[in-house]
Amino acid sequence: MSLALYNTLSRTKQPFTPIDPQRITMYVCGPTVYNRVHIGNARPAVVFDTLFRVLQSLYPNVQYARNITDIDDKIMNRAAELAEDISALSKRYAQAYFEDMAALNNLEPTIVPYATQHIPEMINMIERLVAKGHAYVAEGNVLFAVQSMPDYGVLSGRSLDDMLAGARVEVASYKQYAGDFVLWKPSADHEPGWDSPWGRGRPGWHLECSAMIEKHLGETIDIHGGGQDLIFPHHENEIAQSCCAHDGKPFANYWLHNGFINIEGEKMSKSLGNFRMVNDLLDHYPGEVLRYVLLSAHYRSEQQFSKELLDSAWRSLDTLYGFLRGQTPCTAVINQDSAGFKALLDDLNSPVAISELYRLAKQMHAASGEDKDALHSELMGLAGLMGLLDQDPEHWFTLARGDGDISAEDIELLIAKRKQAKLDKDYAGADQVRQDLLDQGVVLEDSREGTVWRRA
Repeated sequence: MSLALYNTLSRTKQPFTPIDPQRITMYVCGPTVYNRVHIGNARPAVVFDTLFRVLQSLYPNVQYARNITDIDDKIMNRAAELAEDISALSKRYAQAYFEDMAALNNLEPTIVPYATQHIPEMINMIERLVAKGHAYVAEGNVLFAVQSMPDYGVLSGRSLDDMLAGARVEVASYKQYAGDFVLWKPSADHEPGWDSPWGRGRPGWHLECSAMIEKHLGETIDIHGGGQDLIFPHHENEIAQSCCAHDGKPFANYWLHNGFINIEGEKMSKSLGNFRMVNDLLDHYPGEVLRYVLLSAHYRSEQQFSKELLDSAWRSLDTLYGFLRGQTPCTAVINQDSAGFKALLDDLNSPVAISELYRLAKQMHAASGEDKDALHSELMGLAGLMGLLDQDPEHWFTLARGDGDISAEDIELLIAKRKQAKLDKDYAGADQVRQDLLDQGVVLEDSREGTVWRRA
């Protein structure tokens, strides 16, 4: 079975045929760094990190780029609001993003391009678009002429009239057509800007991704990913810029988009004020719990997100880590004939793959000898493709379950007190320590090797 992906461009699930099997290219739109990121920003990072892992298991070289947009009006407004230097603010929030994504067990992408490091490439692309008649200069702005591209709208499947009717488009007097979008805009003296043939200014958001992809991955790439909300206008405009700059060559062969997140049954939105920031969630849950929830629904479907789901995911991971307790560490092995691997090949069907983790864990628990070892290796191989079960099981069960939980240090002190009570033949005192810990959600398990503990 080969990898198959749902292509937004064709609206069908297609076998994945790379441009060059020796070098897979994938680009995913990263954050605009003006604040901490919410769980909706984390979903594409987790989804495409999982795809990255699957691709790495199939091909020798996968070039995965996820950008940082560090110049944008939102960043400028936020910096003014905080009276902070723009570059310092964007650097601070980019670092916060990296930390949050690492906490969710995301691998570092192969390439992390910053928009401000690619201004010459952006200017060069604009010059080509102007020379080819796809862009024009007006009052210090350079705009893309959408009517110059016959199949503009191919990704979203909407006509120009439909797109204008359903979009909030800035209609400026200098635009030749209301749907034309900005490639370059002038900067005031107090705003960040770079010298260009059209005066001091800064790039438009859509242009940034096109220029970074061209430089690092090539004119045509295998996979372009992002959230569903980026299909129009962002990805539509990326296609327009890149195809026209490259004389009609395809921009990306496969377009993948993850669905929205609903919070407590309602779509997450600024108007509802129901954003869940990743760093706030990490104060209460391990990153692996958040990742498990994000993978528990198919990436193209709407994702439900609630405290109940998070708590349930934690218990589910407890079950899996429980099966791993006492197991000797093994070498992870990816069984490409297994149902779990085939599920991931089928348009990244992570819910089915998760169910296979449970099946393998139960089989391993019931097996012995070489069979047990083989199932353990296969379990860890499949878990590794999803970024799960990478912690020591004993450590997992020491993680605090709430702000009021007894600390690991205090638990160890009480275990030592219980041990001493046993040596003193104060069995009632030892039993009382066990009960006191149980009352605080800590279970003790005795064996000939000693006492281990876990949170209930």
